[in-house]
Amino acid sequence: MEFLFAEWLTKPVWMWLGFLGIVITLLVLDLGVLHREQREIGIRESLVLSAIYIALGLAFGAWVWWYMGETAGIQYVTGFVIEKSLAMDNVFVIAMIFTYFSVPRVYQHRVLFWGILGVIVLRAIMIGLGATIVSQYGWVLYIFAVFLIVTGIQMWRNAEAEYDVAANPVLKWVRRRFNVTDRLHGEKFWVQQTDPKTGRLAWFMTPLFLALIMIEIVDLVFAVDSVPAIFAITTDPFIVYTSNIFAILGLRALYFALAALVHRFKYLKYALAVLLVFIGSKIFVADLLGIGKIPPPVSLGITFAILAAGIGWSLWKTRARPEPA
Repeated sequence: MEFLFAEWLTKPVWMWLGFLGIVITLLVLDLGVLHREQREIGIRESLVLSAIYIALGLAFGAWVWWYMGETAGIQYVTGFVIEKSLAMDNVFVIAMIFTYFSVPRVYQHRVLFWGILGVIVLRAIMIGLGATIVSQYGWVLYIFAVFLIVTGIQMWRNAEAEYDVAANPVLKWVRRRFNVTDRLHGEKFWVQQTDPKTGRLAWFMTPLFLALIMIEIVDLVFAVDSVPAIFAITTDPFIVYTSNIFAILGLRALYFALAALVHRFKYLKYALAVLLVFIGSKIFVADLLGIGKIPPPVSLGITFAILAAGIGWSLWKTRARPEPA
C-alpha cells in the first residue's frame, strides 16, 4: 500500500485515484442509470443535472480548501469558474456542429458522453506536459501569458464571426480518406454496407461519428486557451486537472439548456476575451507591482465581475429578441 502515498505530479497517488474514482462513478451513473435509453433531454432536466454537477464540483473545491488550504481552494474555484465560462463558448460551437450534421437531440447526449471520455484523456496529456514544462522552465508562464493576451484580442475582434464547420481541414481530410454515409443510422457511429466503388461490404462512418470527431477537435482547440489560462492561476497540476474536469463533466448536462438559449448570450464572447487578457496580463502586472502574484481573492473577484458583466449585458440587450427558428 506504500505506492498510494508515493508522490505523482506533486500529490500522493491516492488523491489522483480518488478523483479518478469519482469521475468514473459519475460517468457510470450518467450512462448506465440516468440515460440507459436514448431519449431527448429537456431544458428542465438539463438545468437540474447541471446544478448537481456544479454542486459536486464546488463540494470537491470545498474539500480542496479544507485539505490543501485557503489559497488552493480559491485557486480551484477560480480555475473551475474560468473553465466553466470558456466551456460556454464551446457549447455554441457544438450546437453549430450538431446543426450542420443534422443530429437530432435524442442522439446528442450519446455523442457528448463519448466526447467527454476523449476530453479526460486529452486534458490529462496536455496538463501533464504543461506541468512538466513549467516545473523545468518557469519562464514558459510568460509565453502562456502573452498567448492568452493575443488570444483574447483575437477573440474580441472575431466575436461576431461564426464557426464554419464545413471549412475544417480535418473534416475534409476524413471525408477524402474514409467511407462516410450521407445520412444517420440511428445511434450508430459505424455501419456496414455495400461500397459502390467495389460492390463489396465495407465499414462506413456515419455523420454521428463525424460530429464526435469535430467535437473532439473543437475541445482540443479550446483546451489550448483554457489550460494556459488555469496555469496562469496556479501551476499545481492537481488543481488544474480537477477543476478542468469537474467543469467539463457538467458541460454535457448544461449543453441542452444553453443550446436553446444561445441567442441570449450574444455578448458573452466579449467578456471571455476580456477575461483572457486579464488572466494573461496578471503576471506582468504583478512584476510591475513588485509582488509575487495577484492575490487569489482579488483574481477570483475580478473574474466574477467580468463574467457577470458579460452575462448581464447579453441578457439585457437580447431581452426582446425572439429565439431564432
